[in-house]
Amino acid sequence: FNPDRDILDEEEIMVLYNKHMPVARLAEIRDAYLFMCFTGYAYKDTALLSPDHVTKFFDGEDWIMKNREKTWCRENVPLLPIAKEIIDRYKNHPICVANGTLLPIKSNQKFNTYLKEIAEICGINKNLTTHTARHTFATTVTLANGVPLETVSALLGHKSIRTTQIYAKIVAKKISEDMKELKKALQLKMPVSMLEEKAVA
Repeated sequence: FNPDRDILDEEEIMVLYNKHMPVARLAEIRDAYLFMCFTGYAYKDTALLSPDHVTKFFDGEDWIMKNREKTWCRENVPLLPIAKEIIDRYKNHPICVANGTLLPIKSNQKFNTYLKEIAEICGINKNLTTHTARHTFATTVTLANGVPLETVSALLGHKSIRTTQIYAKIVAKKISEDMKELKKALQLKMPVSMLEEKAVA
């Protein structure tokens, strides 16, 4: 299991969000993928979500409340603005109305094929799959923005925090790489005299 290769960073998420899709089926797949990036729900769980799963919770906010298909653990997730916007977009979609679902989701096999097309249109050189959306939520969307590990573990419906720790390692690795790049950039910008003074000191 090595999910770090194809996790989207914030810039790529925004490219995906803002890109005009040439056909409706690609726009629908892109929206479903973004929805997973902002909720952490796995493909199967997302496909089964119905309007009944959206609830105003104790804090007055909209949450999705559902048991995970895989583990039957509860996965309660407050809706972030982009996820909410996507749900609103498909409220009256014929497929959603007919099936009583939140999103018009196609079969998994097709889904991943269309994601490859979408990545090409967006110039994202990564292998996007239904799994990478959940990994993106765990890393770029939550942990990298300071959400504590325990909270991310609960959001993902993990039985054990050990399962979530792999994501914390991925984020730490990314921070380390970014800081190395920053160090190089700063060395290029700092006047030689400053660097020499440091060396003498």
